[in-house]
Amino acid sequence: MSRIGYKVIELPAGVEVSQAGEVVTVKGPKGTLTRNIASDITMTVEGNEVKFTRPSDDYKMKALHGTTRANVNNMVEGVTKGFTKNLQLVGVGYRAQLQGKKLVLSVGYSHPVEFATPENLTVEVPDNTHINISGIGKQAVGDFAAEVRAVRSPEPYKGKGIRYVDEYVRRKEGKTGK
Repeated sequence: MSRIGYKVIELPAGVEVSQAGEVVTVKGPKGTLTRNIASDITMTVEGNEVKFTRPSDDYKMKALHGTTRANVNNMVEGVTKGFTKNLQLVGVGYRAQLQGKKLVLSVGYSHPVEFATPENLTVEVPDNTHINISGIGKQAVGDFAAEVRAVRSPEPYKGKGIRYVDEYVRRKEGKTGK
């Protein structure tokens, strides 16, 4: 069984963690993140260490214990290093552009698909077949990247679509003639 909840989070220099009721706030060089945590899980900050304890060994408490610790650890990592997702467009004529604060995708539909970039994220298009999404919130970065990928997810026959740069698309063999 996993013991993630008992691992201590080491705070890097310049990072502050505070708690007010069920709201945890993490301040760092890249910004500030807040999140609600379960009221049953107790968080203690001692010097540059953050520890979590649970009231019982109930199945639900064990799950909340590890999840809460992982969420706060992701917040600490986000305000120090940040998170990035890189997408790649594969297909003839598939391209991406930034028009002001909008991400415009031409991916084989009769119309271009437009996305308004969220305020807390940075979207870059280094060339017309790559998209870099970065920010301090791991969930926000992942959600926006998944939303963009869902416009045209990779298909298994030719591999066309929007994929993560490190994603492997399992290819299928097409139909054979008689």
